[in-house]
Amino acid sequence: MSSNSTAVALVTGGSRGIGAATALRLAEDGADVALTYVSDAEAAAEVVGKIEALGRRALAVRADMGDPAQAVAAVEETVRGLGRIDALVNNAGIGVLGPLDALTPAEVDRVLAVNVRGVFLTTQAAAARMGSGGRIVTIGSCMTARVPGPGGTLYAMSKAALTGLTKALARELGGRGITANLVHPGPVDTDMNPADGPHAAAQSALTALGRFGTAQEVAAMVSFLAGPDAAYVTGAEFAVDGGHAA
Repeated sequence: MSSNSTAVALVTGGSRGIGAATALRLAEDGADVALTYVSDAEAAAEVVGKIEALGRRALAVRADMGDPAQAVAAVEETVRGLGRIDALVNNAGIGVLGPLDALTPAEVDRVLAVNVRGVFLTTQAAAARMGSGGRIVTIGSCMTARVPGPGGTLYAMSKAALTGLTKALARELGGRGITANLVHPGPVDTDMNPADGPHAAAQSALTALGRFGTAQEVAAMVSFLAGPDAAYVTGAEFAVDGGHAA
């Protein structure tokens, strides 16, 4: 991402959790930030307000990343509203966990639509708008390296697809000076998976550090990969998982 003050980032799923923390961190680092949300306009507006309080421009875009037209439109609205796009953070994702024989075709289609097709289409649209120095950072999952128990087949499959996408993007876009990297969070304290939730102790025990991570710790890695210091880093995977895969 360009280090000048006009750099623009788009963070999908940026109204809460890792996405919100990333949007704020990028703004702190000097970027103007667009973020997408699906239903919680109030939460998105709150993040926008925090970004603007930092002296940066911000834009909330309502977009379901499982809808092809909306995924592409999010990029177009970013460019229209903020003038350009230098960095894309593919954060939006959904998880459906359950026994293999209980997963329905509709659930398979929905998870793949958001976690894989949506990422592909948003990246495709953003890459067409980026110049040299562009950054694509995608949020994967610690479950691509280690699935610690049953019930994760669909989610792990969808996130594992992002490894192939990221490596191929690095080759596809490297000649244009655009990098693509993947961040795999471990158990992270968010409203969807709180560190004091019913399954938190078991998840913490799976990590080498014995604790949940914070959204800000993941955002710090994303910020590095989206910034000028990571210009020679591409096609790589980074675990921010407390040693979940160790």
